[in-house]
Parts: sequence; C-alpha cells; structure tokens
Amino acid sequence: MCSVISVSSKCPKSAHKTPVLPGFSLQVTRLTRRFKKNGKHPLRREIRRVFHRVLSSVLLLAPLLAEADPAPRRVPRTPGSAGAQGSSDGPCPHFTWMSQHVPAFRVPGTHVHVLTSPDQFYQTMKARIRTAQRRVVMASLYLGTGQLEQELVDCMEEALERSQENTSELKVSVLLDYTRGSRGLENSRSMLLPLLSRFWSQVRVSLYHTPDLRGLLRLLVPQRFNETIGVQHIKVYLFDDSVIISGYDTEYYCKYYCMADFFSDLVEAVSDVSLQLQPDDSVSMMDGMVHPYKGNRQDFSRAAQSRIMEVMNEARLRQRLQEENGEREEDTWVFPLVQMKPLGISLDEQVTQRLLTDAGSDSTVFLTSGYFNLTRAYMQLVLGAGARYRILTASPEVNGFFGAKGVAGSIPAAYIHIARQFYDQVLRLGQEESGVRLWYYLSGQPRPCLTLIGSPNFGYRSVHRDLEAQIAIVTDNEELQTQLQEEQERLYRRSSEVSSSTFERPDRHVQLWVKLVTPLIKNFF
Repeated sequence: MCSVISVSSKCPKSAHKTPVLPGFSLQVTRLTRRFKKNGKHPLRREIRRVFHRVLSSVLLLAPLLAEADPAPRRVPRTPGSAGAQGSSDGPCPHFTWMSQHVPAFRVPGTHVHVLTSPDQFYQTMKARIRTAQRRVVMASLYLGTGQLEQELVDCMEEALERSQENTSELKVSVLLDYTRGSRGLENSRSMLLPLLSRFWSQVRVSLYHTPDLRGLLRLLVPQRFNETIGVQHIKVYLFDDSVIISGYDTEYYCKYYCMADFFSDLVEAVSDVSLQLQPDDSVSMMDGMVHPYKGNRQDFSRAAQSRIMEVMNEARLRQRLQEENGEREEDTWVFPLVQMKPLGISLDEQVTQRLLTDAGSDSTVFLTSGYFNLTRAYMQLVLGAGARYRILTASPEVNGFFGAKGVAGSIPAAYIHIARQFYDQVLRLGQEESGVRLWYYLSGQPRPCLTLIGSPNFGYRSVHRDLEAQIAIVTDNEELQTQLQEEQERLYRRSSEVSSSTFERPDRHVQLWVKLVTPLIKNFF
C-alpha cells in the first residue's frame, strides 16, 4: 500500500537547476512584428536579439524532443543470481543478486557511519583533508565561492604545503561540472586557480561537459539555462582510504581501502573524459580523448562509456578473485550504483527498478527526496507494488526558488502540482492506507537492512541527463541498522502528513498556467 506523502517543513533549502519562462507564443508574436519593423538591421544582430528574448521560453519545447520516459521493465536475472529468496551468502541474502550487476565491497558494519548534520559533514571533510597523506579526491556539481568553501581550499593548500616539506606524494583531484563551475565571474574555477597554479604537478581540476550541449544549442543557451541539458552530479569525497558519499540531507562515511580505490578510479575515469583546467583559466582535453562538444557525439559517448565501464569491470574482477581466495565474510555489503545515461550506462536505474519491483507485500519501503518528481517508470512501480510505501519530500517553502521574483518563484508550485497528481492517483487506486533516500524493511525485521544514498533524485534528469552515483548498503550489523533507523525517524519526525485538505490551503494554490506548462518542463527538474 502507498501512504500519503509526508512533507518536511524544516529541511534546508536546496538549489534548483531548472528555472524557465512561459509565454512562448506571445513572445513569438512580438518578435515577428519586431523582425518586420527592423528588417534593415543586420541579420546576426537581430538573431541574437530574438534568442535573448525568447530563449527561456524556447526551452519549454526541448522536452518534447527528448526520448519519452519508458515504461518500467524488470531487470533480467542472470544465471546463478539470487532471486527474491536469495542465497545463504552474505548479509541479508534477499539482496545479494546485486553482485551480479555491480561490484560488491564486503566491509565491517562498524566502519560505516551516518553523518547527521551539515556541520558534521563539513568538519569531517576539513579534518580528513588536513590529515591526508596520499590523495584527496572530490567530485561535486560545483564549489561555492563563500567563506566555508574558501576554508576548504585553504585546508587543501596547507596539506599540499606539508606534503612538499615532507616530500610525500599527496595528490589533489577535483571533478566538477563545466557549466555550473564556470557560471559568473567568481566561480569554482576562480576559487581553484590559485591552488592549481601553485601546485601544478600535484593538483588536477577536471570539468565535465555533457556531450548533449553542442553546436547551435551551446552557442545560444546562456549560463544557468545551459545546466538544464545535463550536468556532472556525482557527490563523492575521499581522503586516503576514507570515503564520504553525500545525499541531499545526510552523508555516509566509510573507511575501507577497496571502496576508496574504486571511487578514486571512477572519478579519475570521468576526469579523463572531461576538460582539464589550466593555470591560465583555459581548458583542454587530454591527448587522445574525444572532445565532448567539438568531437563526434557518438565517438565521445563510446570512449567515455568504455573508460568508465573499465573501472566497473575491473572492480568486479577483483571481487571474484577475492571470493575465490576465501576472503572472510563481513556483515555489510556496499554496492556502487552508477547512472550515466548520456554515456549509455544505466546500472543504477536497473537495480532501482528491480528493488521496487521485488518489494513484496511483507516489506516496507521508505522513499525520501528533496524534489518529488518521480519518473513515470518509478511511479508506476510504486503505485503497482504490493509493498507498503512511505514517501517523504520537501515542502515548497524550503525550495531554493520559493519567494523568488518573476516566473522562477512559481517553480515550487510546479512541485505542488506534481505531488497533487500523484496523491490523486493514490486515492483513485484506493492505496491511501498504506521523501531520494530509500530504506528497506523486510517482514519481521524491526530495522532497515538496506539503504540507498547518493546523488540521484529519481527524476527524469537523474535517470536520463546527468552523471549520478550512489551506493546501496546491505547490512546485518545491528549497530549500523540502528543508525539507518534513527536517520529515517529523524527525517520523518520533522514532517507532517498530507491529506486532501493540504492542497486546498491558499499557500498550496497552483495557477492555471503552471499546471499547463508543468508537463513540458518536468523533464528538466
């Protein structure tokens, strides 16, 4: 059964990626008149004027050209994989089938910790940077330009200075998105350039550029809007053998060398197919690499897919060798799930669909997302499953565009409309009795044995446009299970349950034009 949506009213504001403007037909009419009136103007100047005025509205048409969100499909079971019953191998055998699709790292549950506050996450990062001896690897959408971010850069500078004094081999690698990291005069690039210039041989800054932003589209789409085409959204931070995987509200910290090596290799692979920042603020590709927007689109995707899947396949090979050598059993498995649809990689989507498909009537699934905009495939699986679902999402008041001027301020209303449509479906299906983080409770277990944590938000963008990575943690460790349960309860304590009357409140009113354009723009959320 599917519960009513629980809406958190106290979670922190999060940045949104997809502001858009309505009124396309009206703008076209006005511009047609202007074009006739100013027919003697140079064509190039008039084209630029036209596109500067209507570009935001034109973007509304882009989702119509994108591939449709396909219906859900069951992930095929490979020979020898565990089905719903699983095998007796490993913790919580109900989920050991995942090792047939992605690498599996067996770790002690005592090595995995939940970081429960932004300050704890930030202080942990600073402490680990200061003590790093071999590597600092950071992958994120962008690096802010505030005081806190500057302190992180200062920590890296201090660590690099000590490494030169101690003649150690400390390397710093930062992977960001090109479009977000280059936005404005003060940006991620300007924050990192001094570090790159001073420690050129030890620092690498890579800027991933989606292959879908190219040609005329790249020329005409301005900053901020160009991020709607696709971004690098992986959020992984590692320091020597310690790894932090970041979600929207909570981070997981793990100290385990095999998993750290894997994520270091994964970030390096994406960095290899990205633009490399130079000390003079220019960018260039590594020798032999296909350029993401100047080179052939298919050639770039094939080369990038090959490079990234090489990391995945090598990790699975090491896993099999360790099992053959009789590596001792641990009480926790960590499965890295990667989703990079522009590069032809959809491992996270396949595993997530099967998790939702296999959820039986004796299971309880808690879903948590900062943005409630499930893909059609995920929504059908949730509504059609036999499991009991509880869904937590953020209230419109904590959306990054709440209260913004102009049309951008209506973006939270679009989420209200999407949530209302889903709620109405729940009522029609008679499932009203039954927020993206996922906790999985099996029958008879008082605590969750599985959680998903990472960058995806289960929306169209995460599945089809962006580069995403998360981990599935499967554990029998009671201490870790208690941490997972406390995390889930902590988030749900800050929420209130939605009913039909919620959508009748004046502050939940959605204007008609927002309802009309939401189907066109939701694929950019």
